[in-house]
Amino acid sequence: MGAGHGHDHGVSADSDRRWLAGALAVIVTFLIGEVIVGVIAGSLALLSDAAHMTTDAASIALALWAIRLAARPATGRMTFGWKRAEILSAQANGLTLLLLAAWLGYEAIRRLFEPPEVHGWLVLITALVGVVVNVLATWMISRADRTSLNVEGAYQHILNDLFAFIATAVAGLIIILTGWVQADVVATLIVVALMIKAGVGLIKASSRIFLEAAPEHLDPARIGAAMAARDGVTEVHDLHIWEITSGSPALSAHVLVRPGHDCHAVREDIAHMLDHDHHIEHVTLQVDHASPTLLAIGNRDSHPCAEAHGPRHVPERAPHTH
Repeated sequence: MGAGHGHDHGVSADSDRRWLAGALAVIVTFLIGEVIVGVIAGSLALLSDAAHMTTDAASIALALWAIRLAARPATGRMTFGWKRAEILSAQANGLTLLLLAAWLGYEAIRRLFEPPEVHGWLVLITALVGVVVNVLATWMISRADRTSLNVEGAYQHILNDLFAFIATAVAGLIIILTGWVQADVVATLIVVALMIKAGVGLIKASSRIFLEAAPEHLDPARIGAAMAARDGVTEVHDLHIWEITSGSPALSAHVLVRPGHDCHAVREDIAHMLDHDHHIEHVTLQVDHASPTLLAIGNRDSHPCAEAHGPRHVPERAPHTH
């Protein structure tokens, strides 16, 4: 017997697309100018910002594509639709951050020993314009649904670029005041550290979903105990909690009910509890009456699901169960 529910999100996919498309237009316009100025100024920090902004543009374009793909209905063999495309997008964004950080780190270390001439004023002015552009783009993306790991991946790209421009502006000012051109390299290394942090976070979060791990905010042991504590339940096993995509937790389980209790009523009670207390709407429950033999002797070997996956959850005070 099963209970299933749909998923509603506070911010519509159409709204997400509008905000992301606006941020993409702003970034691409500025990117073209920054590459030109970076070459003229001889600034690695500006060119690294431009390279990062290229991945920003790519990440937003990828996020837009993933949103469109995820909106397709579940058909044929794609029984969950294409919702995991958003997680693929988030993981791709994390990987590009790490790869770009590796390249920029290498270039920065090389320039520590062979510092080129850097035009501080061009660096400072371009970086200040970049701060304004990235504040605008960051605000636009923050208006989209950041509970989506796909949108969060694009947001992290833009946010890191904002930090990068702030560091580059400081470097430009130092070069103007002191002539210390290595400040350009130091700014790049700060950006590299931020990119690594964001990239690792995105890959870790997306990998948890691909590995079907329970969301971090949901404790399977606690939820299993809560299900087993409902009236009429003797045991819960084969409990699985995972995410179809970010913000869409799902649960399935086999529930054994005491003879004489209404399986339908127990199923509805558990489904309501999961929705109300844990915000799990996509629930599939197999509900059966426990055999008198199982209740009487409590022998694991006699259990109808001897190969049950994971622990078995039973009421804390229930006698003769296991």
